[in-house]
Amino acid sequence: MSALLPTYARSELSFARGEGAYLYTTTGERYLDFASGVAVTALGHAHPHLVKALTEQAKKLWHVSNLHQIPEQARLAERLTDATFANYVFFANSGAEAVECAIKAARRYHFKNGAPERYRVITFEGAFHGRTLATIAAGGQAKHLEGFGPPTDGFDQIEAGDIKKVKAVIGEVTAGVLIEPIMGEGGMREISWRFLQDLRALCDDEGILLLLDEVQTGMGRTGRLFAHEWAGITPDIMATAKGLGGGFPVGACLMTEAVGSAMTAGSHGSTFGGNPLAMAVGNAVLDIVLEDGFLDHVAQMGLRLKQRLAALKNEHGEIIEEVRGQGLMLGLKCKVSNVKLLKALRAEKMLTVQAGDNVIRLLPPLIVGEAEIDLACTKLDAACVALKSGALADA
Repeated sequence: MSALLPTYARSELSFARGEGAYLYTTTGERYLDFASGVAVTALGHAHPHLVKALTEQAKKLWHVSNLHQIPEQARLAERLTDATFANYVFFANSGAEAVECAIKAARRYHFKNGAPERYRVITFEGAFHGRTLATIAAGGQAKHLEGFGPPTDGFDQIEAGDIKKVKAVIGEVTAGVLIEPIMGEGGMREISWRFLQDLRALCDDEGILLLLDEVQTGMGRTGRLFAHEWAGITPDIMATAKGLGGGFPVGACLMTEAVGSAMTAGSHGSTFGGNPLAMAVGNAVLDIVLEDGFLDHVAQMGLRLKQRLAALKNEHGEIIEEVRGQGLMLGLKCKVSNVKLLKALRAEKMLTVQAGDNVIRLLPPLIVGEAEIDLACTKLDAACVALKSGALADA
């Protein structure tokens, strides 16, 4: 019997090493990785620049805590603010922690500006913001809330897409609106650029804050550094993580001058957040992602993959109902159980990720090339054929 807490429905696979877009099991079998550790290994496995940055830092200094100056932390914060809307960055260890910081910062902003009653945040059905008590309450999904007592207070959840419904919920206690530009866990459901633009305008009109959860959509995943750039808007606060560390645990909460100035010494903290190891890797990731042409490559590969998936949908309409997403954050809404398609792909030695609304997520590393995309589509075609033939009827 395993001593591990049984909170994961793990597969039987165990991997020994990885290289680029591939993983190798302990028995030597090669798998095409279109899961990327749920959009985390953004630059693939064992990227030489990241390996060098981490090993060189490991020889010098691992941890000192935020009681002292951490030069590489200051450097990464400055690079992130130079590339975005933000003036301040807080470093954490995960996406959930980054979202927690965003929620706290929104409340603190209103407190410091003489409106402590403004603490509630509007969120949207189907969202996923993390696994802490506050973030599961923000997400509002029953399967995540079950068994953990009354949900943490402070969230008003509505259906996304109708700006009039958002306006109707706003009251004197509303602090802001929290939304994912693409609901990854919720089924790769895209939020329209127009709705994001309307939210920005509404928040400005009502004197409340726009919070974006770009934990999964950020760091180039959609073909822009952050997905909100497609809508031509900026948030007041933004959480990101996953791809920022390329596989090393790093989260960040970015915010404007107005919000950040309310977060004074002692108002928030993290023992491990922003440690030298994480910052070395985060800076190395930015070295690659901010290179000229990198994001163009992501957009081009995303378009190629989406076009190939659309063709497969036409050929296998009994299996694939819809292609969703943007860039290299794509999803297939299935007509069969998404578990069946996931297992059929695993039989073809290809890794994907489940999502809500009966969707399979395709999240290849951002360094993926045409050959890997074509191979993925060949494997997907074979998986669909196997399902239609009944060869994997009990999968």
